[in-house]
Amino acid sequence: MASEALDSHKRHYEHFENASVELHEPPLRSYLFLSVLSCFCPAYPVNIVALVFSFMSRRSHDNGDYDGSRRLGKNALYVAVASIIIGLLVIALSCIVHFSTVSSLF
Repeated sequence: MASEALDSHKRHYEHFENASVELHEPPLRSYLFLSVLSCFCPAYPVNIVALVFSFMSRRSHDNGDYDGSRRLGKNALYVAVASIIIGLLVIALSCIVHFSTVSSLF
């Protein structure tokens, strides 16, 4: 009985020893859609940087540099969110200034 268990474990080990290991590539997270969306906000130098980081993330992923792609994707996310926040602040300040000034009709 002990020899049967030993043979079973040996066959199990040989199966895994001969099996080929397939590495799956991680999903692409370049946040391209968010970067393009941020381009509609009035914070032009910042949102262009987000778009460039997104393209660089895609290129790194295509070249097989998954760590670099993940790092650049995070940078694209952070810059795109900052661009959207800056854009919303600019729009809010513009509306406040526009509607708080008294215009003379005479």
